Amino acid sequence: MASERINTGEPGDSMAGEWLPALDVAEPEQQNRFSILLRAVLLIPHLVVLFFLSIAAFFCVVAGWLGALVLGRLPSGIAVFLSHFLGYRVRVTASLMLLNGRYPPFALKPPAGHPVRIGLRPGRLNRLAVFFRLILMIPAAIVQSLLSSGWWALGFIWWLIALILGRLPRPLFEATAATLRYVMRYEAYMMMLTSAYPKKVFGDRDVAAGEPVHSATRPLLVSGGGTALLVLFLLLGIVSGVTSSVSWSWSDSDSGTASMY
Repeated sequence: MASERINTGEPGDSMAGEWLPALDVAEPEQQNRFSILLRAVLLIPHLVVLFFLSIAAFFCVVAGWLGALVLGRLPSGIAVFLSHFLGYRVRVTASLMLLNGRYPPFALKPPAGHPVRIGLRPGRLNRLAVFFRLILMIPAAIVQSLLSSGWWALGFIWWLIALILGRLPRPLFEATAATLRYVMRYEAYMMMLTSAYPKKVFGDRDVAAGEPVHSATRPLLVSGGGTALLVLFLLLGIVSGVTSSVSWSWSDSDSGTASMY
């Protein structure tokens, strides 16, 4: 598998001149069932590290937003840090979502041969799009939130399936990779690491004949079963959102009623 790419890319990954951030995940292999059983516990140290890195990333995004308004691009130092931060976050999330069994290294830049990598191409940004970034990213934020919450709504079932089989079934692997890739593209757009709006929720349906295959997820070809699971994730995300809204509404109503007595 190719090494993690920052400010490099393949012509076939661009869309109308825009670079779409790429996700490379190796073909699904048998995983250690004991590792699957304790996956969430084993990743706690990484989640702690990510918490503190996220604080630094937040201030970098704010500084980067101001810099991008002036320069029309992210300052190079900020772009490099945010790119490596996003790659590390994706590797930890991929392990948590059972896409691979390799324990993520405690490093912003992964070692050669790691099964999960991203490709980014920070470059010129439209200043107007940068200024209104918070508004522009709302539709993509909703989609990624629905996909993520839908996946995690049945996360225990996916974990149980992986524990029994020792891996994710192919359709579930495809749908999980598509979910992670869309979330990664949304976060890259939010961090101004790309000017390309998040696209291709259901995989790469317009792959050109003869386009090279870089990994199991580039190009990401989603089968009928994988597409059905993605639709399920979206529906579960909607149900979860509606349920949460109703619960909050009932809670507020009960609080208001109680205050009257």
